[in-house]
Amino acid sequence: MDFILIAVIVLGAIGLIAALVLFAASKKFAVYEDPRIAQVNEVLPGANCGGCGFAGCGGMADALVKGADAGSLEGLNCPVGGANVMGRVADLLGMAIANGEPKVAVVRCNGTCEHRSRLVEYAGLRTCAAMHACGAGETACGFGCLGCGDCVEACKFDAIHMNPETGIPEVDEEKCVACGACAKACPRGIIELRKKGPKGRRVYVSCVNKDKGPAAMKACAVSCIGCGKCEKECPFGAITVENNLAYIDPEKCRLCRKCEKVCPKQAIVAVNFPAPKPKPEERKEEAV
Repeated sequence: MDFILIAVIVLGAIGLIAALVLFAASKKFAVYEDPRIAQVNEVLPGANCGGCGFAGCGGMADALVKGADAGSLEGLNCPVGGANVMGRVADLLGMAIANGEPKVAVVRCNGTCEHRSRLVEYAGLRTCAAMHACGAGETACGFGCLGCGDCVEACKFDAIHMNPETGIPEVDEEKCVACGACAKACPRGIIELRKKGPKGRRVYVSCVNKDKGPAAMKACAVSCIGCGKCEKECPFGAITVENNLAYIDPEKCRLCRKCEKVCPKQAIVAVNFPAPKPKPEERKEEAV
Protein backbone atom coordinates (compact mmCIF):
# COMPACT_ATOMS: atom_id res chain seq x y z
CA MET A 1 0.00 0.00 0.00
CA ASP A 2 2.90 2.33 0.82
CA PHE A 3 4.39 1.69 -2.60
CA ILE A 4 1.14 2.72 -4.33
CA LEU A 5 0.91 5.90 -2.28
CA ILE A 6 4.52 6.80 -3.00
CA ALA A 7 3.99 6.20 -6.73
CA VAL A 8 0.91 8.44 -6.75
CA ILE A 9 2.79 11.21 -4.92
CA VAL A 10 5.79 10.94 -7.28
CA LEU A 11 3.61 11.01 -10.41
CA GLY A 12 1.62 13.93 -9.04
CA ALA A 13 4.82 15.84 -8.31
CA ILE A 14 6.15 15.14 -11.82
CA GLY A 15 2.86 16.30 -13.31
CA LEU A 16 2.90 19.50 -11.25
CA ILE A 17 6.50 20.27 -12.18
CA ALA A 18 5.75 19.62 -15.89
CA ALA A 19 2.71 21.89 -15.72
CA LEU A 20 4.76 24.67 -14.16
CA VAL A 21 7.47 24.27 -16.84
CA LEU A 22 4.89 24.38 -19.65
CA PHE A 23 3.21 27.41 -18.11
CA ALA A 24 6.52 29.26 -17.85
CA ALA A 25 7.46 28.29 -21.42
CA SER A 26 4.08 29.46 -22.77
CA LYS A 27 4.59 32.83 -21.13
CA LYS A 28 8.21 33.21 -22.24
CA PHE A 29 7.72 32.09 -25.85
CA ALA A 30 4.21 33.41 -26.39
CA VAL A 31 3.67 35.02 -29.80
CA TYR A 32 1.34 37.98 -29.73
CA GLU A 33 -1.33 38.05 -32.45
CA ASP A 34 -3.23 41.21 -33.10
CA PRO A 35 -6.91 40.47 -32.31
CA ARG A 36 -7.87 42.47 -35.41
CA ILE A 37 -6.46 39.69 -37.60
CA ALA A 38 -9.11 37.26 -36.36
CA GLN A 39 -11.80 39.91 -36.78
CA VAL A 40 -10.76 40.65 -40.38
CA ASN A 41 -10.50 36.92 -41.11
CA GLU A 42 -14.14 36.51 -40.07
CA VAL A 43 -15.18 39.21 -42.56
CA LEU A 44 -13.28 37.62 -45.46
CA PRO A 45 -15.21 34.97 -47.44
CA GLY A 46 -13.00 32.04 -46.41
CA ALA A 47 -12.55 30.76 -49.96
CA ASN A 48 -8.75 30.45 -49.55
CA CYS A 49 -8.46 30.68 -53.34
CA GLY A 50 -5.19 32.61 -53.41
CA GLY A 51 -6.59 35.25 -55.76
CA CYS A 52 -5.44 38.00 -53.40
CA GLY A 53 -1.83 36.87 -53.77
CA PHE A 54 -1.62 35.21 -50.35
CA ALA A 55 -1.81 31.54 -49.39
CA GLY A 56 -5.26 31.96 -47.87
CA CYS A 57 -7.64 34.31 -46.11
CA GLY A 58 -5.50 34.18 -42.95
CA GLY A 59 -2.51 35.57 -44.82
CA MET A 60 -4.68 38.24 -46.41
CA ALA A 61 -6.07 39.25 -43.01
CA ASP A 62 -2.57 39.60 -41.60
CA ALA A 63 -1.50 41.72 -44.60
CA LEU A 64 -4.56 43.95 -44.26
CA VAL A 65 -3.87 44.65 -40.59
CA LYS A 66 -0.21 45.40 -41.33
CA GLY A 67 -1.28 47.65 -44.20
CA ALA A 68 -3.65 49.53 -41.90
CA ASP A 69 -0.82 50.05 -39.40
CA ALA A 70 1.35 51.36 -42.25
CA GLY A 71 -1.44 53.74 -43.28
CA SER A 72 -2.41 52.25 -46.64
CA LEU A 73 -4.37 49.30 -48.02
CA GLU A 74 -3.28 49.98 -51.59
CA GLY A 75 -2.71 46.86 -53.66
CA LEU A 76 -4.68 44.63 -51.28
CA ASN A 77 -7.92 43.29 -52.65
CA CYS A 78 -10.15 40.27 -52.15
CA PRO A 79 -11.49 39.32 -55.61
CA VAL A 80 -14.07 36.93 -54.17
CA GLY A 81 -15.60 39.32 -51.67
CA GLY A 82 -15.28 42.34 -53.94
CA ALA A 83 -16.08 45.91 -52.94
CA ASN A 84 -18.62 44.85 -50.31
CA VAL A 85 -16.16 42.78 -48.25
CA MET A 86 -13.29 45.23 -48.70
CA GLY A 87 -15.56 48.05 -47.56
CA ARG A 88 -16.40 46.14 -44.37
CA VAL A 89 -12.71 45.44 -43.78
CA ALA A 90 -11.87 49.11 -44.29
CA ASP A 91 -14.56 50.13 -41.79
CA LEU A 92 -13.27 47.58 -39.28
CA LEU A 93 -9.72 48.90 -39.58
CA GLY A 94 -10.75 52.55 -39.75
CA MET A 95 -9.31 53.00 -43.24
CA ALA A 96 -10.53 54.33 -46.55
CA ILE A 97 -10.10 52.10 -49.57
CA ALA A 98 -10.44 52.85 -53.25
CA ASN A 99 -12.87 50.67 -55.15
CA GLY A 100 -11.03 48.72 -57.84
CA GLU A 101 -12.68 48.09 -61.18
CA PRO A 102 -14.03 44.52 -61.35
CA LYS A 103 -12.15 42.03 -63.51
CA VAL A 104 -13.01 38.81 -65.28
CA ALA A 105 -11.02 35.92 -66.72
CA VAL A 106 -10.62 36.06 -70.50
CA VAL A 107 -9.61 33.09 -72.67
CA ARG A 108 -7.27 34.49 -75.31
CA CYS A 109 -7.59 31.69 -77.83
CA ASN A 110 -10.10 31.35 -80.64
CA GLY A 111 -8.51 28.27 -82.13
CA THR A 112 -11.61 26.14 -82.17
CA CYS A 113 -11.80 22.74 -83.84
CA GLU A 114 -12.84 24.31 -87.14
CA HIS A 115 -9.93 26.77 -87.08
CA ARG A 116 -7.19 24.35 -85.99
CA SER A 117 -7.07 20.90 -87.51
CA ARG A 118 -5.83 18.08 -85.30
CA LEU A 119 -2.62 16.54 -86.61
CA VAL A 120 -1.83 13.88 -84.01
CA GLU A 121 -3.58 12.05 -81.19
CA TYR A 122 -2.15 12.44 -77.71
CA ALA A 123 -2.26 9.22 -75.67
CA GLY A 124 -0.62 10.32 -72.42
CA LEU A 125 -1.90 11.76 -69.15
CA ARG A 126 -4.91 13.91 -70.07
CA THR A 127 -3.89 17.22 -68.51
CA CYS A 128 -2.77 20.45 -70.15
CA ALA A 129 0.40 20.48 -68.07
CA ALA A 130 1.41 16.98 -69.19
CA MET A 131 0.51 17.60 -72.82
CA HIS A 132 2.38 20.91 -72.89
CA ALA A 133 5.47 19.24 -71.43
CA CYS A 134 5.40 16.74 -74.31
CA GLY A 135 5.39 19.39 -77.06
CA ALA A 136 2.93 21.31 -79.20
CA GLY A 137 -0.07 19.14 -78.39
CA GLU A 138 -2.48 17.70 -80.95
CA THR A 139 -2.47 20.68 -83.33
CA ALA A 140 0.19 22.66 -85.16
CA CYS A 141 -0.21 25.64 -82.80
CA GLY A 142 2.28 25.51 -79.95
CA PHE A 143 0.68 28.49 -78.19
CA GLY A 144 -3.08 27.83 -78.15
CA CYS A 145 -5.45 26.02 -75.82
CA LEU A 146 -4.71 22.33 -75.28
CA GLY A 147 -8.31 21.56 -74.32
CA CYS A 148 -7.74 19.23 -71.36
CA GLY A 149 -9.47 21.46 -68.82
CA ASP A 150 -6.82 22.15 -66.18
CA CYS A 151 -8.43 25.57 -65.80
CA VAL A 152 -11.82 23.96 -65.12
CA GLU A 153 -10.33 21.78 -62.37
CA ALA A 154 -8.61 24.79 -60.80
CA CYS A 155 -11.75 26.94 -60.56
CA LYS A 156 -13.45 26.69 -57.16
CA PHE A 157 -16.46 28.70 -58.28
CA ASP A 158 -17.68 26.61 -61.23
CA ALA A 159 -17.12 29.65 -63.45
CA ILE A 160 -15.32 28.02 -66.37
CA HIS A 161 -16.30 25.02 -68.51
CA MET A 162 -15.05 23.32 -71.65
CA ASN A 163 -17.24 23.75 -74.71
CA PRO A 164 -17.43 20.25 -76.23
CA GLU A 165 -18.08 21.63 -79.72
CA THR A 166 -15.23 24.13 -79.88
CA GLY A 167 -12.79 22.45 -77.49
CA ILE A 168 -12.15 25.84 -75.87
CA PRO A 169 -12.97 26.83 -72.26
CA GLU A 170 -15.70 29.42 -71.72
CA VAL A 171 -16.01 31.73 -68.71
CA ASP A 172 -19.30 32.43 -66.94
CA GLU A 173 -19.03 36.15 -66.17
CA GLU A 174 -21.70 35.96 -63.48
CA LYS A 175 -19.76 33.36 -61.48
CA CYS A 176 -16.19 34.48 -62.18
CA VAL A 177 -14.59 36.29 -59.23
CA ALA A 178 -11.25 36.95 -60.98
CA CYS A 179 -9.29 34.90 -58.44
CA GLY A 180 -6.76 33.99 -61.14
CA ALA A 181 -6.69 30.25 -60.36
CA CYS A 182 -7.50 29.33 -63.96
CA ALA A 183 -4.81 31.65 -65.28
CA LYS A 184 -2.21 30.03 -63.01
CA ALA A 185 -3.32 26.54 -64.04
CA CYS A 186 -2.93 27.21 -67.77
CA PRO A 187 0.59 26.17 -68.83
CA ARG A 188 0.41 28.34 -71.96
CA GLY A 189 -0.80 31.52 -70.32
CA ILE A 190 -3.79 32.02 -72.59
CA ILE A 191 -6.08 33.09 -69.72
CA GLU A 192 -5.81 36.69 -68.63
CA LEU A 193 -7.60 38.76 -66.00
CA ARG A 194 -8.96 41.89 -67.69
CA LYS A 195 -11.26 44.67 -66.58
CA LYS A 196 -14.89 43.83 -67.20
CA GLY A 197 -15.35 47.22 -68.77
CA PRO A 198 -18.46 49.43 -68.88
CA LYS A 199 -21.57 47.26 -69.23
CA GLY A 200 -19.24 44.27 -69.44
CA ARG A 201 -17.89 45.39 -72.83
CA ARG A 202 -14.31 44.51 -73.72
CA VAL A 203 -12.09 44.32 -76.78
CA TYR A 204 -9.05 42.05 -76.82
CA VAL A 205 -6.82 39.99 -79.09
CA SER A 206 -7.97 36.38 -78.80
CA CYS A 207 -4.59 34.89 -79.63
CA VAL A 208 -1.18 34.44 -78.01
CA ASN A 209 0.67 32.96 -81.02
CA LYS A 210 4.09 34.58 -81.40
CA ASP A 211 5.06 32.82 -84.62
CA LYS A 212 5.65 34.89 -87.73
CA GLY A 213 2.70 35.45 -90.07
CA PRO A 214 3.06 32.48 -92.46
CA ALA A 215 3.69 29.98 -89.66
CA ALA A 216 0.84 31.41 -87.58
CA MET A 217 -1.59 31.16 -90.51
CA LYS A 218 -0.65 27.52 -91.07
CA ALA A 219 -1.29 26.72 -87.43
CA CYS A 220 -4.65 28.50 -87.08
CA ALA A 221 -7.06 30.25 -89.45
CA VAL A 222 -7.78 33.04 -86.95
CA SER A 223 -4.30 33.54 -85.54
CA CYS A 224 -2.82 37.01 -85.10
CA ILE A 225 -0.14 37.48 -87.77
CA GLY A 226 1.39 40.64 -86.32
CA CYS A 227 0.61 42.71 -89.41
CA GLY A 228 0.23 45.89 -87.36
CA LYS A 229 -2.95 47.15 -89.06
CA CYS A 230 -4.76 47.37 -85.73
CA GLU A 231 -1.88 49.29 -84.18
CA LYS A 232 -1.94 51.86 -86.98
CA GLU A 233 -5.73 52.18 -86.85
CA CYS A 234 -6.02 52.76 -83.09
CA PRO A 235 -6.34 56.51 -82.36
CA PHE A 236 -5.59 56.06 -78.66
CA GLY A 237 -2.27 54.22 -78.80
CA ALA A 238 -3.82 51.25 -76.99
CA ILE A 239 -2.34 48.57 -79.26
CA THR A 240 1.24 47.42 -79.51
CA VAL A 241 2.74 44.66 -81.65
CA GLU A 242 5.62 42.78 -80.08
CA ASN A 243 7.07 39.39 -81.04
CA ASN A 244 4.62 39.13 -83.96
CA LEU A 245 1.64 39.48 -81.61
CA ALA A 246 -0.76 42.40 -81.06
CA TYR A 247 -1.91 43.32 -77.56
CA ILE A 248 -4.65 45.75 -76.51
CA ASP A 249 -3.99 47.68 -73.29
CA PRO A 250 -7.30 47.76 -71.36
CA GLU A 251 -6.22 50.97 -69.61
CA LYS A 252 -5.93 52.86 -72.89
CA CYS A 253 -8.63 51.16 -74.95
CA ARG A 254 -11.75 53.31 -75.52
CA LEU A 255 -13.80 50.49 -77.10
CA CYS A 256 -14.11 52.22 -80.47
CA ARG A 257 -13.70 48.81 -82.20
CA LYS A 258 -11.81 50.28 -85.17
CA CYS A 259 -9.12 47.66 -84.68
CA GLU A 260 -11.65 44.84 -84.91
CA LYS A 261 -12.82 46.03 -88.33
CA VAL A 262 -9.32 46.17 -89.89
CA CYS A 263 -8.02 42.85 -88.54
CA PRO A 264 -7.63 40.56 -91.58
CA LYS A 265 -7.74 37.37 -89.48
CA GLN A 266 -10.66 38.20 -87.13
CA ALA A 267 -8.29 37.71 -84.19
CA ILE A 268 -9.74 40.69 -82.30
CA VAL A 269 -12.84 39.95 -80.25
CA ALA A 270 -15.45 42.44 -78.98
CA VAL A 271 -17.66 41.17 -76.15
CA ASN A 272 -21.13 42.26 -74.98
CA PHE A 273 -21.62 44.97 -77.58
CA PRO A 274 -25.11 45.45 -79.06
CA ALA A 275 -25.70 44.09 -82.54
CA PRO A 276 -25.01 46.73 -85.23
CA LYS A 277 -28.04 48.43 -86.70
CA PRO A 278 -28.76 47.44 -90.31
CA LYS A 279 -27.79 49.95 -92.98
CA PRO A 280 -30.52 51.73 -95.01
CA GLU A 281 -29.76 49.55 -98.03
CA GLU A 282 -30.22 46.37 -95.98
CA ARG A 283 -33.53 47.65 -94.59
CA LYS A 284 -34.84 48.25 -98.10
CA GLU A 285 -33.87 44.70 -99.15
CA GLU A 286 -35.67 43.26 -96.11
CA ALA A 287 -38.79 45.31 -96.90
CA VAL A 288 -38.84 43.97 -100.47
